Amino acid sequence: MQDARTARLALLTLALLGLRLGSAFVVAQPGYTDAYYYADVASRFARGLGLSADFVWNPIELGPLPVISHKFWMPLATVLQGAGIASLGSLLGDFGAAQAAVISVAALVPPAAYLAARSLGTSERAALAAAAIVGLGGLFAPAWVSLDGFAPAALLGTLFFLAFGRAASGDVRAGIACGLLVGLLYLTRAEGALLGLALLWLAVRPASRRAGTAGAAVALVIGGAWLARNVSAGIPSDLLARTALLVRYEDFFRITSPTLDAYLRVMPDVLGAKVAAVFTNAITFLFAFSLVLVWPLVRGISGLWSRPEVRAWSIVAILVFGAQSLLWTLHSTRGSYFHSLGAFYPFGVAIAVAGGERLLRAQRPEITRAWSWGVLLTVAVLSAGAVSQWDASFNTGARTRAAALDAIPDGPFLAIDAAAWRWLSGRGVIVTPADGIHAATCVVASSGARSIVLEEAHFSQYDSLYRGDGRPDWLGVPIARGTIKIFPVISAIDVTCP
Repeated sequence: MQDARTARLALLTLALLGLRLGSAFVVAQPGYTDAYYYADVASRFARGLGLSADFVWNPIELGPLPVISHKFWMPLATVLQGAGIASLGSLLGDFGAAQAAVISVAALVPPAAYLAARSLGTSERAALAAAAIVGLGGLFAPAWVSLDGFAPAALLGTLFFLAFGRAASGDVRAGIACGLLVGLLYLTRAEGALLGLALLWLAVRPASRRAGTAGAAVALVIGGAWLARNVSAGIPSDLLARTALLVRYEDFFRITSPTLDAYLRVMPDVLGAKVAAVFTNAITFLFAFSLVLVWPLVRGISGLWSRPEVRAWSIVAILVFGAQSLLWTLHSTRGSYFHSLGAFYPFGVAIAVAGGERLLRAQRPEITRAWSWGVLLTVAVLSAGAVSQWDASFNTGARTRAAALDAIPDGPFLAIDAAAWRWLSGRGVIVTPADGIHAATCVVASSGARSIVLEEAHFSQYDSLYRGDGRPDWLGVPIARGTIKIFPVISAIDVTCP
């Protein structure tokens, strides 16, 4: 019987891996800033150049190239991809090798969801359904193969909640495993540190004090080591301001950091943005769980509330939602909260499947089958739509940028998405500072950049330059490639910079 169960799970895992490989034909380049950043640095890491970047994506890393990387993002996704490039890069190329490493991790997520569902008392059929739902992914379908932290976060988060139940019963080894998983999840996503609060809760309970204390100690060692690295690299003094005090998202890319005075002057707008973020992120949560899983998830939480891992999942999920919406407001609505959900999605699906079984327990078998297939069909449709939307959102933009490369003068240049342009061009790229053309003048003068590239989507301070007004003497007539305009540097720059 056990062999048959293992065989069914293995066949499902292989089928889902086939879907992942199919979606990888669509997700055939990094696509967006985060993924480009991880991939760019992973290529250098694989070649023994450490965590460094020969581009500047944000003024917090501004300096002579190459710069120390990961002063904002966490390193695990880069290290994973770097390992893939180091082992398979000569065979698959840098992108293919990095993606292969991600897919190898993503292949383990459905079996982890199966184990999570079984641990919550579901039937084998329901656990297989949980694995299938997670493997299909819904909105996460392209995320499972993207060069980002989704797949490792999903695996680490699921394993954490699996081990948490045993740690809560006093198992010290499970507590240590939880601490290791929290540390690794923190190295994947910064808000992963919030799972450490669950370990502190274990540490104050008599039944799990040793397990919680051991786990918290392991997590603190890992987190402390990364913090020490950042201190030695120079933590940007305005990092908190750039995450919590933003009035407009583009202020994140200013050389001059956001100030508390400016934040307070527009407090009604700030509060409005936070309220809007709560609603936006709530909708993100609903669609992340494909709508049809939300009510079963609620029923699963209420029915399994006595289980410590379910309480931990629920409470930490609420804390992350609150932190993202109210503290990292503008970042959260531009993808950060969706990224956070990756760590919660598989175990959440397991809870929802357990709740679904409870809801359907008194129903006729044909109703149960119809509901189950309906959920799977809904998730499959959302998965196909998400992959299609990824293609429309990111592949078209990459092709537009690639078509403009021949018009960009040799040497480094300034652009709004330095990580993407670095990947596409293979050259040093520095972000156009959102402060405007005077700040850009200083960056050009200090970096030796030979051009400024403006896309249709650009920081507002460059509106007049993009329209053709107010071009400084040291910039030549723009070269147009579709909606992209390339302004070559034609003379020396005479400017006083701070």
